[in-house]
Amino acid sequence: MRCAVVAVGTELLLGQIVDTNSSWIGERLAASGIDSLVQYKVGDNHARIVSIVERALQEADAVIMCGGLGPTHDDLTRDAIAEVMGVVLRHDEGVAETIRSMFSSRGRRMPDNNLRQALVPDGATIIPQTRGTAPGLVCPVGDKVIYAVPGVPHEMYDMMERVILPDLRRRNGDSGV
Repeated sequence: MRCAVVAVGTELLLGQIVDTNSSWIGERLAASGIDSLVQYKVGDNHARIVSIVERALQEADAVIMCGGLGPTHDDLTRDAIAEVMGVVLRHDEGVAETIRSMFSSRGRRMPDNNLRQALVPDGATIIPQTRGTAPGLVCPVGDKVIYAVPGVPHEMYDMMERVILPDLRRRNGDSGV
């Protein structure tokens, strides 16, 4: 099992934020017996994200993307994944309700743009969010898979440990490290 990591965010390229997520993911992959093949950083540009993900899928069996799942106009990860998969984004009312409930439980009004996080590529499986608003995604692409997780470290750690690493170990079929 060969895995690529794609970190999304112009702030990573500009040095405004240090990409500690990719190194943490690489460490956890190695500890799980998964080959961490390559890591990419890409800015918030739809065409470039699509290009990098397609390249990563040519090289690896699985791609882990972190970042770009938020509610703003430059959060393009889900859109790029849908294009790579050749599918449309669909509104998931269950995710939307979870986001509304989170805001409501904190006594806050939810900005409408947060519902962008309820858009899911058709055929993807949702990784439920337990610490924030953006769910993760498990996206099949032929016999390969793209995982997408938020860039917020504690949200990413949770999804990696709870869902992605166990799924990669299952797909790998080998528990030896």
